[in-house]
Amino acid sequence: MDSDHIHLLCGAHPKIAAGRIVQIFKSITAREIFKRKPEVKKDLWGGEFWSDGYYAGTVGERGDWGSVERYIVSQGKPREELKQLKLF
Repeated sequence: MDSDHIHLLCGAHPKIAAGRIVQIFKSITAREIFKRKPEVKKDLWGGEFWSDGYYAGTVGERGDWGSVERYIVSQGKPREELKQLKLF
């Protein structure tokens, strides 16, 4: 999790489009948040919890799932905590 976005790592059947997974996730989470904390909706621009945009990357069956998982776990940490090679 970062200050203005989240990262999810999930598995799904290849016939399910990544955009559909995002749509389902956004719908369910917004509905639950508004149900549990209705006051949140009035503080949001236009009453929308999620923005329209998203980024989806895929990892194949033989892909390096561990690398993606490590990337997601490292999100939200201060840059000095990350052990990443500096190019410039």
